[in-house]
Amino acid sequence: MPRRITASRGSGLLTKNVTDTTCDAPIRNRSRPYYALSISFGTISAAIVLVRLFSKFFTHSEFGFDDYFIVLTIGTGIPSDVLTAHGIISNGLGRDIWTLTPKQITDFVRSFYAMEILYFSQVALLKLSLLCFYLRIFPGPKIRRLLWTTIIFDLCFGTVFVLAAIFQCRPISYYWKNWDGEHQGTCLNANGLGWSNAAISILLDVWMLGLPLSQLPALQLHWKKKLGVTMMFVVGTFVTVVSILRLQSLLHFAKSSNPTWDNLAVSQWSTVEINVGIICACMPSLRALLVRLFPKILGTTQNSKSAYYGNNSRSYAGGNISVNRPGKSLNSGKHDRDGGGIMYSQSYTVQWGEHDEVQLVQLSNLDTEATKSSSRASEEEL
Repeated sequence: MPRRITASRGSGLLTKNVTDTTCDAPIRNRSRPYYALSISFGTISAAIVLVRLFSKFFTHSEFGFDDYFIVLTIGTGIPSDVLTAHGIISNGLGRDIWTLTPKQITDFVRSFYAMEILYFSQVALLKLSLLCFYLRIFPGPKIRRLLWTTIIFDLCFGTVFVLAAIFQCRPISYYWKNWDGEHQGTCLNANGLGWSNAAISILLDVWMLGLPLSQLPALQLHWKKKLGVTMMFVVGTFVTVVSILRLQSLLHFAKSSNPTWDNLAVSQWSTVEINVGIICACMPSLRALLVRLFPKILGTTQNSKSAYYGNNSRSYAGGNISVNRPGKSLNSGKHDRDGGGIMYSQSYTVQWGEHDEVQLVQLSNLDTEATKSSSRASEEEL
């Protein structure tokens, strides 16, 4: 929350405004790049989520909770982008506070209040989307218990901070009216609220990065594919780095006497953090769609019968199939020439998740490898 502007400070702002106007001092405004950044990132994120939804229809896949949460995340991002353009930027973000009118300051703080609530919501929803995705690809009971525990923690984390942001002032309107020193009310420590949210979010990001990486050694993947999957998860560390940079800007903002000017860095890092997180959360779906569209370019070997049975009939929904193979007759001769011989039937199970590549469809012998089906299912999701 911008620092409270008391009546005496308001007089100082008026004096500074008159002095700068009289001396024809230039009016600083650095909001234009942020406006372009916000619109660009918002458009890209929305487009990527739409492509993710299209890939669900294209591959005839069912929607999961991870998809619903990413839709909710982008849904809260749209009003955030609108508030950025028509709330905080139009009312002084990136300009010196003493160049603004009292109405602009009030409208700026009111918009900032709404964006703070939306930001806390987006952070929690984005993490829920990633955690639900992990639930689909990791079947082990131990990792699933850890994931469910993390989901419950994230739900509590998001709920507590959203409610704290909404009711941090009594009355609520005191949040955007206290700057002039003419209204009565109380507020929580806004800086402490922002710092604690950022710190917990960073720790949770690190924890969530470690969960999938701890499972990769157990997956039956070629080392090159393991490296690719690892890199896909490690890209998520960029979001953590951005969160750390945002926390640093929050520390600087707490000491600011010119909040509309200094809050620009906090707003920029918040926008980058959320939108890059959305892009990272959609990467597995985008990769699966590209593999389906360009299997020859992005796929791996399909014709290797020793490792995969891609040329045999298969069930795209998953299930059991039978493969009949000709055997060698003991009485080779007439029966062989007539196409006869001993035939044997062997049953396999096919595990093909929603985002599987064709190359990852593996056949597990029901008689000898039934105990491995759950671990392979998680491999195929990747």
